[in-house]
Amino acid sequence: MGRAVAFTGASNSGKTTLIEKIVKELTPNYKVVVIKHDPKDKATFDTKGKDSYKFFHSGADVVVASPTRTTYFSHESKGLEEIVKMVGEFDFLLVEGLKTWKLPRIAIFREKVDPFYLEYADAIAIDNTVPLNQIKGIEVLDLNNTHEIIEWIFKNAKEV
Repeated sequence: MGRAVAFTGASNSGKTTLIEKIVKELTPNYKVVVIKHDPKDKATFDTKGKDSYKFFHSGADVVVASPTRTTYFSHESKGLEEIVKMVGEFDFLLVEGLKTWKLPRIAIFREKVDPFYLEYADAIAIDNTVPLNQIKGIEVLDLNNTHEIIEWIFKNAKEV
């Protein structure tokens, strides 16, 4: 098991870019797992016509094992606890989205603060396009300072 933190924000706010930067900084010294929420169920991970695609679309859960990776496709939604058990040991789990999961959370904003995400956030990460007068009562991080955000993660991530 390890420690977890989540990121939230509107589409195109920079969540994926930030998580990618954090992963690049952490992976030389830590095992990092990322969970990405796909609320509209639009992501595709396999190619039509391939064996794993055929197996999955016939109704089976599918595991593809190769020398460099293992991929798991399931027909069921999994909760945080189930996913943590499935992935095994890690140092940090970074979750993109999934606002209902009770994790320390950074909301990401560009240009303006969207109040909808604030009720889920423990801190916000913004760039210089967000006027500081829009922000009250929450810790503010610099979206472009990956090290500052990683420090917040080290201080606030929850053991899962």
